[in-house]
Amino acid sequence: MFMAKLSKTDVEYIAKLARLNLSEPEKDKFARQLSSVLEYVDQLSEVNTENVEPTAQVTGLTNISREDIVERSEIGYAEIELNAPEFESKSFKVPGVFANGDEEI
Repeated sequence: MFMAKLSKTDVEYIAKLARLNLSEPEKDKFARQLSSVLEYVDQLSEVNTENVEPTAQVTGLTNISREDIVERSEIGYAEIELNAPEFESKSFKVPGVFANGDEEI
């Protein structure tokens, strides 16, 4: 059995990816809690799955979808733009997801 133990550095890295600002006590707390979760999940490696068929789902249910229909709206871009902090070329402008300033994550 693998003993998963996350360090405070691991938690800081995960928090950075999730864009969370954690206090020092929170980093210690989450290091303990996440390590505990990983140890619990690691127990799955003890389960004998040799004769178990791969399964995506077991209920037999299937997704029911409807066709997407584009409908005209009475609202124009001028009105939509009033609700956006930044709006450019008929699009909402938002901060990048995979960059933190000049630093790539």
